[in-house]
Amino acid sequence: MAYLFYSISFFSLILATILYITRTHWTPYAPPIPYLTAPGPIPSFIYPYLPSRVRYTPLSTGGSFHDDMEAGFSSAAFDLSGNVESGDSRRGLDERGKREVQRIMKGRGVGFDEARRLWMEERFGRENIGKDGRPRDPKAVMFS
Repeated sequence: MAYLFYSISFFSLILATILYITRTHWTPYAPPIPYLTAPGPIPSFIYPYLPSRVRYTPLSTGGSFHDDMEAGFSSAAFDLSGNVESGDSRRGLDERGKREVQRIMKGRGVGFDEARRLWMEERFGRENIGKDGRPRDPKAVMFS
């Protein structure tokens, strides 16, 4: 039985090597493999089963620093007017961060600066960073 297994394995290895060496001759005649070699949209019934890193998520193109300033995401400590006056062509602030800050502003009834500070403290807490900005990891080495 082992003889048969080793014979088939050796034959498969030789066949794969020959196909790899001669691939320039036979690949133009090979049929396309759907969704691997042939371009085209992914069918909708396959899309939910793909991992999230494969899915395409379009970036919003409507945001700008001017829109962020009008929405109230600016203050004396976090001034966006310099970006607007200089004609900055970037997209503006991060959409997810803006949603979180806006949620805190509405939920707790605080201003933009306080909501931004609370959001950063929450984010630091999730990433195991102290309120002072130092890591809480006991193995962390810091030089001053």
